[in-house]
Amino acid sequence: MTVATSLIPGLDDIVRRGDPRRRGEVARAIAELFFQDPAKLSPDLVALFDDLLIDLVPHAELASRVDLAERFSRLSNAPRHLVGQLARENEIMVAGPVLRSSPVLDEAALIEIARLKGQGHLLAITERPTLSTDITDVLVERGDRDVVRRAAGNAGAVFSPGAYSELIKRASQDGVLTLKLGQRADLSGDHLKELLDGTLDVIRRRLSSVVNPVRQVEIKRAMAAIEEAALPPGPRRDFSDAQRTVLGLHRDGHLGESALLGFAKALKYEESIAALSAMSGIRLASLDRLIAGDRYDPILILGRVLNLGWPTVRALILLWYGPHRTPADADIEAARINFTRLMPSTAERVATFWRNRQTI
Repeated sequence: MTVATSLIPGLDDIVRRGDPRRRGEVARAIAELFFQDPAKLSPDLVALFDDLLIDLVPHAELASRVDLAERFSRLSNAPRHLVGQLARENEIMVAGPVLRSSPVLDEAALIEIARLKGQGHLLAITERPTLSTDITDVLVERGDRDVVRRAAGNAGAVFSPGAYSELIKRASQDGVLTLKLGQRADLSGDHLKELLDGTLDVIRRRLSSVVNPVRQVEIKRAMAAIEEAALPPGPRRDFSDAQRTVLGLHRDGHLGESALLGFAKALKYEESIAALSAMSGIRLASLDRLIAGDRYDPILILGRVLNLGWPTVRALILLWYGPHRTPADADIEAARINFTRLMPSTAERVATFWRNRQTI
């Protein structure tokens, strides 16, 4: 204590006798000595300052402690125990600066603080330049919405597979978190697929618009895999020949309602779906899944969007029923009435939604 006591008269008495009225004042004076040229201080002198300040700083007023925390947070040789003490303060204005950036805080201290302190302390930790999996595991386990969003947006954070799974689970109810996760460079293909599988279409489209071109390709690949997995079990239809046929009709200028009606009357499912896809701009796989469902409503919607006549729509409905089922006349009449009542604007909104699903 010789160096400090020689520079600050009365320090020895204050430290020994514990005069609370002057401890804060002396803490600021000692800190100013440290800040005069910290780079030239030897480890022994830093340790001396540490021993003195750790008992005095808690008695300084809040504004002084905040100022000290901010200044010490920028130093690589700041007094280690003092920095740890500041980081553990309940007052986040004091703890925040050192939690965010102090290079002196070690990982063990950060993990301890993350486990014991509140959301403000966790949020400050998420802003550190790098975060190990041991730290992010605690942040994901204990963090609220703001904490996990900030952690997910930190490019220097590393997440364990378990933490990623938990983040993706939470992202199913949080569009902002989905966008942050989707833009992470370390997101694996499996995790990307898991993320997209539980995400609303509008968020998928937004994500596709903000990521880089490589990730856009990955998103499209993942969505194709998701759609493929959603198809009913059993043999997949082969549309290759039908697509070639429809492409030839389009090239020759003969693809229209007449060709579609011919396919439907002949019960040519693949050709009918391929023609509807080309005419409506809806991806063939999506259209196949829609029309192969348990209701023929998509046919009514497409008929209204493409301005098809009732005979063509009726033929498509009979195609939907298949050769081994005969609908009752009342069912066909009900379909006609519904088709007549369907507003073109409503049908177009639904078709636009279907088209947008394929662009992500």
